[in-house]
Amino acid sequence: MFPETVATDRLRLERFCHETVDVRELYECFAVGYGEGVDEVFEHVPQSPYRTLKDAQEMIDDAERRWAETEGAEYVVRPKAGEDSAGKLAGLTTLSCEWDRRTGRLGLILGKPFWGRGYSGERAAALMELAFDRLDLELVTAGHNDGNEKSKRAIQRYIEAHGGQYDGVLRNWVPMDDEVADLHRYTVTREQYDAAVDRGPT
Repeated sequence: MFPETVATDRLRLERFCHETVDVRELYECFAVGYGEGVDEVFEHVPQSPYRTLKDAQEMIDDAERRWAETEGAEYVVRPKAGEDSAGKLAGLTTLSCEWDRRTGRLGLILGKPFWGRGYSGERAAALMELAFDRLDLELVTAGHNDGNEKSKRAIQRYIEAHGGQYDGVLRNWVPMDDEVADLHRYTVTREQYDAAVDRGPT
């Protein structure tokens, strides 16, 4: 159902599984004491940095299960040749599918060395195309926790570029370690997407 790889101008998205990422590579990218700025990466994410190799192993196992059960597509993000740190693990991105709502939910966790390159918007555009053109979904959502200004700016840019909108705040929506964060939600409908890419309804 989901493509094994998705290519953009500067990125290659590969299915997040044991064949595409080594457990240690994943661990060293997002583990306490290894990856650059890991605390900042996870500050507004409902997940904690890896503390053991087993944590990383379980993340891959869970991704493989969700893929097999068609709950969503999860991809490893790698810069293409010509980009700084080409071929390295830059992050992970997801398109979670709420089939009963005909909705796809975007997610991304990106290593700090890859911030500020516009990768968030580039992979979002590719996953929206997947959601609307291949999976026949009717709505794509994205969101950020209250206070996450970097994600806010990135999401606003790519939502606006695809004709979408800011829907509002979902109070006490994202369970974190010792609190529940408010979530700012943005959406793009199929009609908005079609109009933004100037091709009309399909």
